[in-house]
Amino acid sequence: MSQAPLSIHLDLAIIGGGVAGLWLANRAKSAGFSIALFEAKALGSDQTLASQGMIHGGMKYTLAGALTGASEAIAEMPKHWRACLCGEGDVDLRHTRILSDHFFMWSGDDLGSKLTGFLASKITRGRVEPVHPDRRPPLLRNKDFSGSLYRLEDLVIDAPSLVANLAHNIEGHCFQIDWSKTQLHQTVAGLVSLRIDTLDRPIEIHAQRFIFTAGKGNAELLQQLGLESPAMQLRPLQQVMVKHLYPFDFYGHCLGRETTPRLTISSHRLPDGAHVWYLGGNLAEKGADMAPEALIELAKQELEDLIPWVNLDGAEWATLPIARAEPLQPGLVRPDNAFIAPADGAVNLLVGWPTKLTLAPNLANQVLALVEDAGITPSASTINLHNYLPYVSLAKTPWELAFPPAISAEELLALRFREPDEEDDN
Repeated sequence: MSQAPLSIHLDLAIIGGGVAGLWLANRAKSAGFSIALFEAKALGSDQTLASQGMIHGGMKYTLAGALTGASEAIAEMPKHWRACLCGEGDVDLRHTRILSDHFFMWSGDDLGSKLTGFLASKITRGRVEPVHPDRRPPLLRNKDFSGSLYRLEDLVIDAPSLVANLAHNIEGHCFQIDWSKTQLHQTVAGLVSLRIDTLDRPIEIHAQRFIFTAGKGNAELLQQLGLESPAMQLRPLQQVMVKHLYPFDFYGHCLGRETTPRLTISSHRLPDGAHVWYLGGNLAEKGADMAPEALIELAKQELEDLIPWVNLDGAEWATLPIARAEPLQPGLVRPDNAFIAPADGAVNLLVGWPTKLTLAPNLANQVLALVEDAGITPSASTINLHNYLPYVSLAKTPWELAFPPAISAEELLALRFREPDEEDDN
């Protein structure tokens, strides 16, 4: 005879372990709410670790020569993140690694004076500054570079360390679930709950608010409940990864005539210290429907055109198809801000997308404002779900998966510390 379900009551139950869910869980725990975060894969999988880690203030959206709604909505985000990275913000990110405290925008001479004049105007002063030739980064310190170069006072963070930092802050609150043994339910009155079948006994999770922060998985979660709104749109991309021997890191956007940068480069390291460039921007948008081999050839052409002095002979190439999930917009335009809204047809369910890594703090602010408006206050309950559910692990980066090491870390350690044999003695 099976045991009766164990009923767990939470203030907030978050489904989705990317940056949006983790940041929200950090804020909610600090505010005293009883929380649990549920993830089916690994923390940071899909969109979060597929990001380039650029915490920008929207200046890359000025490519049409005017500040847009998107750029103004996130203008203060780098300042917010910097405060958190110093341990002075609403989330403690002191254990998150900063890859660079700035990044660059560069362009050829063919963009005309409109953009150059705009970037030098009072509107952007303090957010963008021109770079003198003797201050160029190594990648662009070549006699054949003849474009314009600007430095953005934004920053680039290491996404894996961000995920690890956020998870550490809420240690004991992030749980692995298996959707083949987990079901969402909804009562006639519209109350959502989560049932998890474990080896010991079924668990029923009840919460004053469920929050879906599962990226493109939000649509599937809503479908489980027979709900359709808020609706979602997907922006398909295919990023390119280049494992190379070039020794210098670089973070920046190459401006083109489109509203998206022609090419975005960020630099990352594999566990063995090898260098990887992660290429996005318009290249990734164009390449969304291309075969990987064709996109790699296009990427080679773009790099040859933009930085022909860099020798990439012997480089290894790979691609990563991803789909950025966003709330549905008229004409499928890019959202200007993070989005959170009640699900139509459910009493205790919110559904959200940060739309950009940069805007994760904004999403959390919106959620907590909705919780406060609903009159929900922290309860005194303490939950120990680990008696029934495993903790969830951290995901690997796309470049770790694309370029696996020839030798495992364990084998390398064994080689370093092995006992010398007779041949070594001779």
